[in-house]
Amino acid sequence: MKNSNFPRMHTSFYVSNLEQTVAFYNKFFGQEPEKVRPFYAKYILNEPSLIISFIESPDKVHANFGHVGIQVETQDEMYRRFFEAKTKGLELVEEIGVSCCYAKQDKFWVSDPDGIEWEIYYFHEDAEFNDPRYEFKTVEDAEGAACGCTPKENLVKEATTFAALPLATTTCC
Repeated sequence: MKNSNFPRMHTSFYVSNLEQTVAFYNKFFGQEPEKVRPFYAKYILNEPSLIISFIESPDKVHANFGHVGIQVETQDEMYRRFFEAKTKGLELVEEIGVSCCYAKQDKFWVSDPDGIEWEIYYFHEDAEFNDPRYEFKTVEDAEGAACGCTPKENLVKEATTFAALPLATTTCC
């Protein structure tokens, strides 16, 4: 990955229940928030370099946000993060060798208590096509979407799982 001219990204999400959100992200990020105040929590991550805050405001939580993605440097790092999330009891959707957003990727997805989808992926190479499972049927379906890549329920059954990989290929165990 190329170095960015920006030292750290910040994002903020409205959530319906801060206590549930903090419990989820403590597991997902593997750390406690840097700051917790009434109706507010903030995490500062070093990798990826991100400041993320959560504001409890149930009336502002909206569906169809899209998703947040984190690209990792190596397949081993992705496998390690997958096994860590699985060990912590997070529900995961796995996808191997998909062509999503015109790129061949291996990935897994996890959703927070308000349905914000996180995609952790390893980029193999650019692809000249998008997997038909990710294509929008109409222009209206694509409106407001950053990418057609969101996990579909049927992919859980179709996907080859990371768990089937030999443990020797991972750095987590």
